[in-house]
Amino acid sequence: MFIVMMHFPTLLFFLLVLAVACKKDDSGAPVDEGFEGTPVTIPLSPGILDEVSGIADSQMNPGYLWVQQDSGNPSEIALLSHAGSFFKKIIINQATNRDWEDMALANGPVAGTNYIYLADIGDNNKTSSEYFIYRFAEPVVSTTVVSAVDKITFQYPDGAHDAEAMLIDNNTKDIYIITKQDDPSRIYKLAYPQSTTATNTASLSGSLSFTGATSAAASPDGKELLIKTYTAIWKWQKNTGQTIEDALSGSPVSLTYQLEPQGEAICYKNDNSGFFTLSEKPSLVAAVNLNFYKRK
Repeated sequence: MFIVMMHFPTLLFFLLVLAVACKKDDSGAPVDEGFEGTPVTIPLSPGILDEVSGIADSQMNPGYLWVQQDSGNPSEIALLSHAGSFFKKIIINQATNRDWEDMALANGPVAGTNYIYLADIGDNNKTSSEYFIYRFAEPVVSTTVVSAVDKITFQYPDGAHDAEAMLIDNNTKDIYIITKQDDPSRIYKLAYPQSTTATNTASLSGSLSFTGATSAAASPDGKELLIKTYTAIWKWQKNTGQTIEDALSGSPVSLTYQLEPQGEAICYKNDNSGFFTLSEKPSLVAAVNLNFYKRK
C-alpha cells in the first residue's frame, strides 16, 4: 500500500492531511465503478512543478496538459506531457498570481475558440474583497508570452471566501466557483457575459454535501462533473438541458481514489477515456505522480 512505502516523516504529514481534510467525505454515498480504481502513475521530476493547483488537457497541443501553480509563483502556465515530461512555461501578461487555485479549458466569447480560464480565488485567511478569473485563447506550443487576457473581477455577495475549485458551463458559459473552507462547500455563479471592466457580483446558487473542495472538472461531452477534495473524488451526472447548478443539486457518487500527499488538481482527458489528478509536493515528499484513471 502507498502508506507503508512512505518514510516516517512523510507518513506523519500524510496522516495530518487526513486528519484535517473533508470531515464529511465518509457520507456513505454509492461508489461508481466506471473508472479503474488503480491509476497509471508517472513520477514527476521535482523542482519544476512542485505547487500544482490546476490542470487542463490541451486541445491545441495534443498529448500535453496545461498546468498552473499557486501563490508565490510567477504568472505563467506550463506544458506537461501525458508521459510526465515538462516541456515549457508560458508567461501570462497582465495577470498576477495572487493565489491561482484551479484552471479550465472551455468555450468563451468567440465561438469556435478554446479558452483557458485561470481562477485566482484562493484566500486562506479570508481577507480579500475581490477575486479574479483570467481568460484567454488557448496558446499554441510556440507561444512564449500571452498578452491578450480578459480579467474578470468579482466579489461575493456575503464577504470573503476561500475557494479552490471552478467549473465552466460550455453551453451557457457561466462560471461556477466552489468554496473550500465553508462547511458545507458553497457554489457561486458568475453569469455570462461577465464584465471585464466592472466588478461582477457572484450569486449563491447552491451548496455541496461536504466541505473541502480543491478542484473540479467537466467531462468533454458535458455529461459528467467531478469535484475533488484531499481525500475523495465525487461525480455527478449532468443531463441534457441541465445547468451545472441543477446537476450539482443532485446526489453524487464517489470514485475509488488513491490518496495523494496534497492533491489539488483534476481534469478529464480530451478523448473522455479517463481523468488525470496531480498533487502539490509537500516539503517532506520526495516526488509526486501524475495519475491517470482509465474509464472502464
